[in-house]
Amino acid sequence: MQHVEQVVEATELDAAHEVLNATYGHMRLKSGVEHPHIWMSSQVNGRVRFDELHGRIGIEVTVDPMHNYVFGHAGAGMVYYGSGGEDRFWLPGEVFLSAPPDSSFVGAIVDPRLSTVTLPQSVIDEVADGARFTGFRPVSSPAATTWWSTCVHLRDEVLTRFEDNPLVTANATHLLVAITLATFPNTTSAEPTPADRRDAHPKSLRRAVSFIENNAARDISAADVARAARVSIRALQLAFRHHLDTTPMAYLRRVRLSCAHDDLRAGNGSVTEIAARWGYARPSVFAAHYRAAYDVAPSTTLRSG
Repeated sequence: MQHVEQVVEATELDAAHEVLNATYGHMRLKSGVEHPHIWMSSQVNGRVRFDELHGRIGIEVTVDPMHNYVFGHAGAGMVYYGSGGEDRFWLPGEVFLSAPPDSSFVGAIVDPRLSTVTLPQSVIDEVADGARFTGFRPVSSPAATTWWSTCVHLRDEVLTRFEDNPLVTANATHLLVAITLATFPNTTSAEPTPADRRDAHPKSLRRAVSFIENNAARDISAADVARAARVSIRALQLAFRHHLDTTPMAYLRRVRLSCAHDDLRAGNGSVTEIAARWGYARPSVFAAHYRAAYDVAPSTTLRSG
């Protein structure tokens, strides 16, 4: 798992411009204060990037298409984006999608405390193949609050601490995509196609189940399972819902929980170690899921193994 952290500071306009240019793609300076002071930190976890920008600065730029989705949280100051003939101003406490990934736009910041999360389309496709975001504002204030608190938790507590654990980091990345899809308008609400309904048959399900059970210890996504079953992600989801009353990822969690159960009985590590081995960053969540499945605490199984 690639994990890179970088902190930079700039006190000249040209230097501030270069910092932003290196982070978000090619941009042309339109105007700016003469003596800015900015501080930026970046954290890259695999294909997901988190950036923090603080400072005393006023700058306006024209930005080429970023080819990624960049979501943000304004903690202080003012943030502005303009694209497609629409002006969007973001104030403290608001979360947003900056601009369509394939569109150029105008951006401006004034004395910001800005946090951004960059997601490439390839990561989104692992959860919802072909999904596209269609709106810049969250669907509700509670959804926005949950999205931002989840981003902070995953960034600060999970992806940093478990950078060498592929299952934990994959689960965290997929959770980040899933909650972003639940927060911002997108195309996943479209009805399944006739082809999806036709492909959601027991043979597809058997191929998917076999792949999951044989690869539960690997970092696999819904897209990987769908490819193994030779159907679309939507058809895969239909098959699991119609025939097993669950989802592909819930079934994967059930299989991994069974593997953890076997490890506990064999004494293959502590509860915390076994939980992390099978994708749980928080032992308390593992314990709750385990108790729900086996009606006993994991520590009890470990002691009696």
